[in-house]
Amino acid sequence: MKMNRRQTEPEKVDLTAMIDMTFQLIAFFMILINFSEVERSEDIELPLSELAKPPREAAEHEMVLNLLPDGGVIYSSNQLARGDLLKPYFERKIRDAKREGKEPADIRIVIRAHEDTPTGKVQELMAECEKASLSNFALRVKERVLGTQ
Repeated sequence: MKMNRRQTEPEKVDLTAMIDMTFQLIAFFMILINFSEVERSEDIELPLSELAKPPREAAEHEMVLNLLPDGGVIYSSNQLARGDLLKPYFERKIRDAKREGKEPADIRIVIRAHEDTPTGKVQELMAECEKASLSNFALRVKERVLGTQ
């Protein structure tokens, strides 16, 4: 007895659901990414403090300046010498805030100074900020739990 074999077409797989799930996972992980880590420089080792307290509220306009022991500043992944090189960044931040109806006093300057940075360098950086009408400061340190080194 002769059997006729019919050639079957390969099954078509609908990949729509898998692609949809992939995009949902991408969106999920994008939400989980902590974008505040972007402003942190790995070159900065923060000093320890028992008096450190987290900020009460998040600032709408924040400028994170990473201060190196030699007095150099890292802002937005750019290593800058202090002085006139910071001025355009200050001016841009002030313009952005004013566009949203805010004043320079509403911009929080976060200074992340390396633990080996002399206090005088921090004060000099604060003085530069004040020349640009920026006077709202927050200093970042690592919190030391009482009784530990």
